[in-house]
Amino acid sequence: MDLHLKNKVTIVSGGAKGIGKAICIQLLEEGSVPILLDLDETAGKNFCKKFPKAHFIGIDLNDAFACRKAVEKTEKKLGHIDGLVNNAGFNDAVGLEKGTPQKFIQSINRNCGHYFSLAHYCLPHLKKSKGSIVNIASKVALTGQGNTSGYAAAKGAILALTREWAVELLPYSIRVNALVPAEVWTDMYQSWINTFPEPEVRKREIEKKIPLGKRMTTPEEIAFMTLVLLSERSSHLTGQWINVDGGYINLDRAI
Repeated sequence: MDLHLKNKVTIVSGGAKGIGKAICIQLLEEGSVPILLDLDETAGKNFCKKFPKAHFIGIDLNDAFACRKAVEKTEKKLGHIDGLVNNAGFNDAVGLEKGTPQKFIQSINRNCGHYFSLAHYCLPHLKKSKGSIVNIASKVALTGQGNTSGYAAAKGAILALTREWAVELLPYSIRVNALVPAEVWTDMYQSWINTFPEPEVRKREIEKKIPLGKRMTTPEEIAFMTLVLLSERSSHLTGQWINVDGGYINLDRAI
């Protein structure tokens, strides 16, 4: 299916690794131009060496001024911005018991602040292109996890902002949707699994709780749904939270 994304310019935060990288690769396969915003300069530059059509901007997403400059640089170089994928985030385990109020606020800013910054600075350009915003959230916002209050609050805020922005941007025909992944097998996830004494055993325990296929979601599966939401194939879809998780959230995990 042609998603009609050829030559569209899409900014992807955290685009050099994991889910963001998979999204950028699929954008390229559709003929799009991804703009990778990431702190990891090595990963970003290596990606662009392999895929010369992509563009990388090294950035600390916690810096709102840097977010503004990245958007300005993109528009100046390419002339238009057609989509924004807010993806970057980190489960930093700032819990209620062991965290502090200061760390809690820092976690929210780290995991949610740049979503607002990028959307704010992209907005004038998305108005012109009638573009689309896709926010990557997390099942933690809906299920809880324990010992990660900051991350959970940030991801919950992202879901709320998705619907708030969908309403606010209706006059401009800008669609805003969110994806809610659960267990996605990325390099970061694998690094976490490897902290356990028996990583493979722990991995199988988690997979047993995923109803469809008893396996983790792949980054590519998240990426494909992201592209659908960016494209005009989902032209009457806005304000939605879409779970791409093998039924993890909505189905009985005892089956």
